[in-house]
Amino acid sequence: MLHAVHGQRPLVLREDFCGTAAVSRRWVAQGLARGELARAVATDLDPPTIEHARAAASREGFLERIEFHTLDSIRAEVETTDDADVIYVGNFSLSEIHDEDLLTAYLKRSRRRLAMGNHGFGGGVFVCDMTGGPAAYRPLELTREHRTRAHETVTYTWRHETGDPTTHRVRNSISFRISTADGTTHDLHRAFIYEWRLWPLDTLERAFLRAGYKAMEVYPHVGLAPGQPATPIRTADLPTDWVCYVVGRTA
Repeated sequence: MLHAVHGQRPLVLREDFCGTAAVSRRWVAQGLARGELARAVATDLDPPTIEHARAAASREGFLERIEFHTLDSIRAEVETTDDADVIYVGNFSLSEIHDEDLLTAYLKRSRRRLAMGNHGFGGGVFVCDMTGGPAAYRPLELTREHRTRAHETVTYTWRHETGDPTTHRVRNSISFRISTADGTTHDLHRAFIYEWRLWPLDTLERAFLRAGYKAMEVYPHVGLAPGQPATPIRTADLPTDWVCYVVGRTA
């Protein structure tokens, strides 16, 4: 998806709010498999999470190709490597920003990093996922079960705890119950709590344009096969409740 919306041959990915840097690691792995010197910059605020990501990259042999930073992705100004061809923000993390001026400032810094990409010729893209619609504000509980390699059963529960469509604020949480093969059960209640502002797409587009991007495009939230083109859709064509990719174009 990231290659398709860029449209050329991007080499440098910046993954803000990276968590375990799974996208950065995959980016480097696929780039090297194509014979390209792909690299990534991965940033996150939580030191143990960055260390987990660094250890995973080391095991996979990609540590020299990924630069890790423990920092506030929203406000960070300058790091060791500041150029990027693609900036990716996943897991709806742009909703961690609650103020439109702060959102615009972050997008402006991101645009500056994209302008430094492609050996200084720019032309990069900013990509994030977004969700919205009436259901995003209603109470909801969704439970799924997963089996691990250690033969554990992990019960995952996603909850919409509170939501206010007038302010676009929501509180969501994830809880886990882990049942081991010997019958022991561990509960991790509200292991993750998300205080989000779900940005309406017209507000998000205004922020992109204020930050100096040329255009904002919307793509259905789907996986693409290698080489498959990505086709944007009109915002009006999204369903009532939606999840999509949003792309800010610098050129």
